[in-house]
Amino acid sequence: MAACSVGLLTRVPLCAQGRGQVHRPICRLLSCPGTVAADLKREEQPSGNVGTGSEDSVLQKRFSEVQKERREEAQRTVLISCPNKISEKKFLKYLSQHGPINNHFFYESFGLHAVVEFRQKGSVASLQDAACTPSLGTEAAVPFRSRFFSVKLKNPPTSEKSSVQRSSQSPPSSKKLFELLCYAESIDDQLNTLLKASQVTEENAKLRQLTCSLIEDIAAAYFPYCTVRPFGSSVNSFGKLGCDLDMFLDLDETERLNAQKTSENFRMEFQVKNVPSERIATQKILSVIGECLDHFGPGCVGVQKILNARCPLVRFSHQASGFQCDLTTNNRIALKSSELLYIYGALDSRVRALVFSIRCWARAHSLTSSIPGAWITNFSLTMMVIFFLQRRSPPILPTLDSLKTLAAAEDKCVIEGHNCTFTSDLNRIKPSGNTETLELLLKEFFEYFGNFAFNKNSINIRQGREQNKPDSSPLHIQNPFETSLNVSKNVNQSQMQKFVDLARESAWILQQEDKDRPSPSSNQPWGLAALLLPSVSNSRSLAKKKGKKPASERIKNLLDSIKSNNTENSINTSGKRTISTQA
Repeated sequence: MAACSVGLLTRVPLCAQGRGQVHRPICRLLSCPGTVAADLKREEQPSGNVGTGSEDSVLQKRFSEVQKERREEAQRTVLISCPNKISEKKFLKYLSQHGPINNHFFYESFGLHAVVEFRQKGSVASLQDAACTPSLGTEAAVPFRSRFFSVKLKNPPTSEKSSVQRSSQSPPSSKKLFELLCYAESIDDQLNTLLKASQVTEENAKLRQLTCSLIEDIAAAYFPYCTVRPFGSSVNSFGKLGCDLDMFLDLDETERLNAQKTSENFRMEFQVKNVPSERIATQKILSVIGECLDHFGPGCVGVQKILNARCPLVRFSHQASGFQCDLTTNNRIALKSSELLYIYGALDSRVRALVFSIRCWARAHSLTSSIPGAWITNFSLTMMVIFFLQRRSPPILPTLDSLKTLAAAEDKCVIEGHNCTFTSDLNRIKPSGNTETLELLLKEFFEYFGNFAFNKNSINIRQGREQNKPDSSPLHIQNPFETSLNVSKNVNQSQMQKFVDLARESAWILQQEDKDRPSPSSNQPWGLAALLLPSVSNSRSLAKKKGKKPASERIKNLLDSIKSNNTENSINTSGKRTISTQA
């Protein structure tokens, strides 16, 4: 991803990667000056950028540590709707009256907004004390006191030009992404370019945590000890810019109560209402929270209470952040799944690059969809990539069972009878000795699953090996924690066959390119870019199909031939390619 103009995360561009070598992307974490005075002295510097750190130091943090830090940051942070012509210097100087500022950035979502993180929580309370309820004339305002503000200018500037730089919270357009891929130096570079252009940025991650914190403020009116936690793509390191924000209302007080137990003869308990089942309690709680969001939640629109689903939820749009949100309760297994994926993504830099590319490929061919149905999900694709990397020699990723053997006493975790134990300490996991390039892994992924016996075998990342399918589902991927469940139960035979055919064709295209890679002056899409354009891959295959066998059988035969006569051709990737982006 190119560096954001107003950002907390920037990355140094990768040089061309040689075959047989694996280069870890260099990452610099940037933090804002601690005082506004320091900001005002650096006019030439984009807001919010100073200092450096290393990627390794961030990735070695435990998942719980990262989430705790983000939660504490969010509690010191406010969201402010701003007029377009606001002066950044004057705005920050005004806010600094309430305390020193650690970080800030601006972005667009139904108008200009600022995310401002103070150094101390007391600064937020000071700003709330200084704010007032707006006068709306003929309408009446609900006097809700939150950390979402609007700032008004008594004397707006006459200049038409805005004086603030805006951070992008959206992924690049398809055309822009295609251009980036076509001008990359190698297929390895293409995969890393796609990752950097699409991943959730540091700023976007902060905005997601802040949105959860704002929803928590509303829920805390009824449940003072509650926590609203993000899970899924927002925190597992595999999230794409623009993905939905999944959050759950954590009402589990077990740890707090256990800490308060004493040997005295008395045990104090709250008087509570009783309901017939935990599911009914969940439905009632979400119903009330949904009503609060609808009537009192600033920026919360389109609230839907989907209470009869297998996992009851409240769905809504948070306009100020631009996120589509799903709120559930006590979904602790989902959080453990997020932590597991975070660990896998942190262990090797190739994991996330390969997952992002496979997901992008699947989306380009309509194998995945944002609409519920018979399509393969992104989670299933991620499980398939992890399983594939567990099967390499030597393995790139450890099995879940091996992570369980590395667990310390404090890692033991059983949720609703399901053993969710695995080590949370990345430093206890031995790095892989595998040095295969991303280019080779991409080709091998398509070849592996293009010939996988889906009709009789299932995928199991807990053991890292194929096993007999327990049912007749076209695709069976065992849930890593709720092992009796199939995470891909929704996929039908038609979609499964489409995946296999496209995997075989993609493997064949990449193998053909290895033998006859387009020259820099050919104006032909190549590598990952060719795989993402159905019109390009189809036009290549149509010429081969005339008078020949059906595509799936023909490509399978080609793959069998490739496997028996697989020779590596050296690839000269020197010099930039001049590529036409016209499909």
